[in-house]
Amino acid sequence: MNDICVKLEGICKAFGSVKANNNINFDVRHGEIHALLGENGSGKSTLMNILSGIYTPDSGSVELYGKPVTFSSPQDSIDAGIGMVHQHFKLVDVLTAKENIIGGNKSASFFTGGKAMSAKIRQIEERYGLKLDPDKKVYNMSVSEKQTCEILKVLYRGAKILILDEPTAVLTPQEITVLFDILRKMKAEGCSVVIITHKLGEVLEISDRVTILRKGESITTVNTAETDAKELTELMVGHPISLDIERTHPDESLRHPILEINELTVLNSDHRPALDKVSFTLSSGEILGVAGIAGSGQKELCETIAGLDRVAGGSIIFKDSSIVGLTPRDIIKRGITMSFIPEDRLGMGLVGSMSIIDNVLLKSYQNMPGAFMNRKEGRRIADGIIERFDISTPSANHTVKKLSGGNIQKVLLGREINLNPELLITAYPVRGLDIGASYNIYDVLNEQKMKGVGILFIGEDLDVLLGISDRIMVLHEGKVMGILDAKKTDKQQLGMLMLGHSLDERTDSE
Repeated sequence: MNDICVKLEGICKAFGSVKANNNINFDVRHGEIHALLGENGSGKSTLMNILSGIYTPDSGSVELYGKPVTFSSPQDSIDAGIGMVHQHFKLVDVLTAKENIIGGNKSASFFTGGKAMSAKIRQIEERYGLKLDPDKKVYNMSVSEKQTCEILKVLYRGAKILILDEPTAVLTPQEITVLFDILRKMKAEGCSVVIITHKLGEVLEISDRVTILRKGESITTVNTAETDAKELTELMVGHPISLDIERTHPDESLRHPILEINELTVLNSDHRPALDKVSFTLSSGEILGVAGIAGSGQKELCETIAGLDRVAGGSIIFKDSSIVGLTPRDIIKRGITMSFIPEDRLGMGLVGSMSIIDNVLLKSYQNMPGAFMNRKEGRRIADGIIERFDISTPSANHTVKKLSGGNIQKVLLGREINLNPELLITAYPVRGLDIGASYNIYDVLNEQKMKGVGILFIGEDLDVLLGISDRIMVLHEGKVMGILDAKKTDKQQLGMLMLGHSLDERTDSE
């Protein structure tokens, strides 16, 4: 069926002087999977928040099945048959799947053990190919199971139009395959699905049509079968851009072990191993990628090497010297040339309320001569970083939190690289960045690699890891499942290891 079930015309929404949506036109057909593409700040989330009742448009119209509608709250949208699964799940960890699915539903009884409700959940599961233990607590679920629970929740409430925000961001290739099978089943059953994503390969695989937004405006809608990744990228950014990620090859004379981790064990707040006897070596002039399902020990690995977490066992050797027990301040004062770019840019990396100059000085003031901070030197460094990394800002005195996500990341990366590190630890350095900003970051990392810097690259996009890394280490529940040559492996092998299976298990089962 090609008839339209949702139509938005002339949608405008401003926040102060910022026009998030400017005269956007967008429609969704019955039984289709429609991808919504655009760089950061292009207006995707604002548009979907209007459709899901979170925002009210300043102007424009919304039609549902040919009739004008006005949503003043998310409940209005839910009642109209529209359900949104957010990137950050809205589940109560201590409740079961069934309790989360039924919770907040006006037709549900206070007691959630009713056979009728369980039967309805099972009926939905069978219809759309969903599988989930209704009595499983959320805190015991995998990311994929939590997503399934969210989908069940909106379907239970009668949604026929489903909006998914970055649904594959933290899934393995195998879990993505399962999700796409579910979406195709939903499409076959007459549901309409809108996917907000930045992964072009997945857009081309799963969607029927694609709408591209740029700077708050709708550029065009194309049939997926009639386009390719290159065209979609050019429509998003407004100019041609290469999608190739180069794997650089420094001179072999630069290669020597710089970081050696042996039997490293770190305990979490429950005194259980967050890292369980992790061992690996990283050489200068090498990018070692780290893959794993969210919460597999990536955060603890980075923070422990940087001196933020306490070591329960094992050793960390940096250039033949143990750094176990050293604080970040000790590391700086000893002149150890190590830089850490955390995933939480404004929480751990930078102070959002401070200027670019002050954030630069945060890392270097301890090694400045004299008793006073040299702000003149801080300005010189900040201006150099702004020029080198093409940071869009009125001046070096500009408050960091007022910059875009890409520019914030450039400030953080620029500050760390300006210290000329021998070891660079990067945790999800392009998370939340648009394509142009992401490829700038990849170029910078390759530039550092060519200078002999050893780079530990924590990533979530397996295509990027395979493209930029020399080797890829896979973590699962704090253990190293394998370290593979990036040129000789693929996403399916990485996915098997991420799920906790050995490659021998796959071979035996085939």
